[in-house]
Amino acid sequence: MAGPVWITRARPGALATARRVEALGYPVVIDPLLQIVPLDSPVDLGGIAALAFTSVNGVEAFAALTPVRDLPVFAVGDRTARAAQAAGFARAHSADGDVTDLADLIARHRPGRVLCPGAQEPAADLPALLASQGAEGRALAVYRSCDRDPAPETLARLADLSAVLLHSPRAALNLAHLLDREAAPQLRALCLSAAVAAPLAPLAASGRLGSVTFAPRPRESDLLDLLAD
Repeated sequence: MAGPVWITRARPGALATARRVEALGYPVVIDPLLQIVPLDSPVDLGGIAALAFTSVNGVEAFAALTPVRDLPVFAVGDRTARAAQAAGFARAHSADGDVTDLADLIARHRPGRVLCPGAQEPAADLPALLASQGAEGRALAVYRSCDRDPAPETLARLADLSAVLLHSPRAALNLAHLLDREAAPQLRALCLSAAVAAPLAPLAASGRLGSVTFAPRPRESDLLDLLAD
């Protein structure tokens, strides 16, 4: 049997990913490199015609701030769209891609002014992408991502791990800092996108990390396909 797969995404998403990995026959180590902290942000929906979410975390944090559920939702992918529907939003359109695909989807629909609830320090600027296409969006920080150190037990068994899954550039950068101190030349880093893989490429080139691969599309199903490669 292959060695355990390290799940680094924040909870509760880490638990859903772990179930999918275990269903494929791999043991898992759940030890997030990020922690999600919801923010108590005031929500002003005046003039807002639609909502845009780039993550499940954004959906859950925003849904906790307001009971409003009648606005149409545009989501970066199917999983985020399902989370919006589970939170009570009846109309959720999925871009089935990345933030650029989401901006393209919104620009095609032209719903009016869009509120973009998300991270305090987002990996991509969705309102700017919308503005470049003549659409209007406003960011609202509803959560922040905090770096989290893995348990000493996880670091002690780096040599036993077969792969590490990374869903965000922030988590990849955190892992890169860890590997600067403790190399893992046999470890495969499997990343959700090229942007996630970027902080780790120099470590693979220097031999401190075994390899870095990213999914052809930023979908978790494509990421998990890399486990079989």
